[in-house]
Amino acid sequence: MGDMNDHHAAPVDPAAISEPGLASRSSHSTGAPRPDRATGAGPAVCEGTPGEEVQEVRRFWQGLGLPGLVDVHTHFMPERVLHKVWDYFDAQGPLTGGLAWPITYRAQEAERAALLREFGVRTFTAMLYPHKPGMAQWLNGWAADFARRTPEVLHTATLFAEPGVDTYVREALDEGARVFKAHVQVGGYDPADELLDQAWGTLAEAEVPVVIHCGSGPAPGTHTGTGPIAHVLARHPRLRLIIAHLGMPEYEEFLDLAEHYEQVRLDTTMVFTDFTETFMPFPRRALPRLARLGDRILLGTDFPNIPYPYPHQLRALERLDLGPAWLRGVCHDNATTLFGL
Repeated sequence: MGDMNDHHAAPVDPAAISEPGLASRSSHSTGAPRPDRATGAGPAVCEGTPGEEVQEVRRFWQGLGLPGLVDVHTHFMPERVLHKVWDYFDAQGPLTGGLAWPITYRAQEAERAALLREFGVRTFTAMLYPHKPGMAQWLNGWAADFARRTPEVLHTATLFAEPGVDTYVREALDEGARVFKAHVQVGGYDPADELLDQAWGTLAEAEVPVVIHCGSGPAPGTHTGTGPIAHVLARHPRLRLIIAHLGMPEYEEFLDLAEHYEQVRLDTTMVFTDFTETFMPFPRRALPRLARLGDRILLGTDFPNIPYPYPHQLRALERLDLGPAWLRGVCHDNATTLFGL
């Protein structure tokens, strides 16, 4: 376990490399309670065996007449890093916003990828992100190797506000990166920092999307919210940002940005689920806007770091009652168009 600046060493500091609000439960413990803020108590989310989950997911997309799903927000990263993420949430670190819950799919990398294939997820991502300088390029090297050995994955890369970011972003693109991940909350940087300006311009010119966690949920950061992102988009209006978690909890403010900038999209990660509705509910008055933006909403789940079974995210979208055409776009067609799948 060496210093993160050594790109051959695994990082040792878990305190900010985790995706806030996504954390830990033993794999498939039937009937496990859904924890609520602080107390950890709450109603159960029903679940079945892994085989039953596979059948439920496949029935969902088959019923829509789809060939499968495209999930733009799934996490794969070096195993020792991911285990630190899980440890962080087991310990209820501060970025969890006072929430505690168990990881549903705590398994080895090969098992997790195999389960997504069984679900019928035709394409998924390897969302990974640094929490300090000197880490992003090392992660990008791992992600390039993961993409080479995982045909279903969209080659994912990441970045950080640091000197040289424009160089390694260009290198990642040259190696075939098709999507980037940025995490404003965990990274603690301002996305409008001038250090990132050239990198954003390069990504806009390359038309490569960036999944960005910039909302203030489940816990606010110094640079979360729409303000910093609005500054970025004012300079780079063609930048293809995918706002993670629909911008939770600033849902309506991020819908404003999407309505103003035609290249802004949003992913559904954890939104509308029973878990998230208990503490950061999506306002029902905004559902018509979500329907109108249907061609720019993409399925995201946060697999494997979710406190409920994978099918629950799909049921949560279905019960919005926005119609099968909307679901087909969100769960498959919008992403295939965006990424040319």
